[in-house]
Amino acid sequence: MKLSLAILLLSFYTVSAQQKPVETIYFEFDRYDLTNKQKTVVSGFIKNIDTSKVESIQIYGYCDDRGTDSYNFKLSDKRAITIQNLLVHYGFKKNKIVILEGRGRIKVKTDTVKNLHETRLQNRRVDLIVVKKHNFGKDIHTSFKDKLKVGDRVYLETILFNIGSAKLTLTARKELDNVAITLQTHPNLNFEIRGHVCCTPEIYNDGIDRDTKERRLSWNRAKTVFHYLMNKKISKTRMTYVGCGNKYPLGHGDKYDRRVEFLITKI
Repeated sequence: MKLSLAILLLSFYTVSAQQKPVETIYFEFDRYDLTNKQKTVVSGFIKNIDTSKVESIQIYGYCDDRGTDSYNFKLSDKRAITIQNLLVHYGFKKNKIVILEGRGRIKVKTDTVKNLHETRLQNRRVDLIVVKKHNFGKDIHTSFKDKLKVGDRVYLETILFNIGSAKLTLTARKELDNVAITLQTHPNLNFEIRGHVCCTPEIYNDGIDRDTKERRLSWNRAKTVFHYLMNKKISKTRMTYVGCGNKYPLGHGDKYDRRVEFLITKI
């Protein structure tokens, strides 16, 4: 593929494991600015998605293998910020961009790559991952920004756990940072943090935490979120937590059951 065509390429494909559509924008070497044609393509992306069905967009920047790690982390971050600013300029709400991250350079073994030029070109990019809203049933919301009432549950798809773990992923921490900001603007909202597990035999009511060796995995997940929000200046008097074990599967696959939910107890 010629360089001029590759730079303008905005490809659409699906990450099958996560079922999330991805847009990819490619950059010239050592640059983080965009041409007018690339800007037009980004504006087209916004016009062609149904924002009413979009929960959030995640933005990840990358560089090719040349240069130092520190330089390329900064460059990849600038590329991600460039796309964020352009999305906001074209009308996409900034509060829907839940993750903005430069991931630095993608290392390759130059002596084993058949087409090194093409590989490097494809690594100089920004990926846009669109997280679509899900319908998980009555009274289940996918944002704290929705109009909530007592008894509603808030489920955030980006706060999921690895199997057997109560540790927050980087993605979950960034989502909880946004949750904390929202909660600070709604000081009267109280809630219960509910931890869940998947893949546990019916004879047990909870999973085993690999770190503690206790069968309290759902409790530990809820407690982890509780303490994280406390560290973000959310008063513990507004929160409680409980482990629900495997009682409430969503029915959308195992990964969605390795979650926490927020049950609204006071508005």
